[in-house]
Amino acid sequence: MAKLILIIAFQLILLAAVVSAGKGEDFAKVIDRKLLGLHKEKLTFFRVYWHDIQSGSNPTSVVLRPPLTNSSFFGAVTVIDNRLTTGVPVNSTLVGQAQGIYAAVGQHDLSALMVMNFAFKTGKYNGSTISILGRNEVLTKVREMPVIGGSGLFRFARGYVEARTMWFDQKTGDATVEYSCYVMHY
Repeated sequence: MAKLILIIAFQLILLAAVVSAGKGEDFAKVIDRKLLGLHKEKLTFFRVYWHDIQSGSNPTSVVLRPPLTNSSFFGAVTVIDNRLTTGVPVNSTLVGQAQGIYAAVGQHDLSALMVMNFAFKTGKYNGSTISILGRNEVLTKVREMPVIGGSGLFRFARGYVEARTMWFDQKTGDATVEYSCYVMHY
């Protein structure tokens, strides 16, 4: 009888341990943001020029999947490693790269899903990135897309960008787009 009570007691303790471990109450905790160096939030504005070059011997934009039909761009997927510069000319001062993809998602309009990082390579922001994910209705004069995160000095970033086409060559597909960026970060 003592053995039976001991076995039942052991099974109850084991069951209690399994049930309490399965609740997952201690997988997350609130921490002081200052431990991560997060103090006062700042708003940073910068303007860069995005050079999408599909032509020539060294393109920065490559179509991975062509459009479904000749009458629409729908379905085209393009990977990019575009220069970010301080001015409209492609040979102006390089400040970083726009790396990512864009996909033509509009069946009845010329809109793209933009998924890209602006990776900065110079000055104070060297090594920092912002991440942009959003709809770009290409023929609209000013397009707004959200900033959904970042790294380095832009850790915990949020905000938005405004895109304005400065130059577009219909023959080659090359383009220069101004990005005005409004980024909240710590």
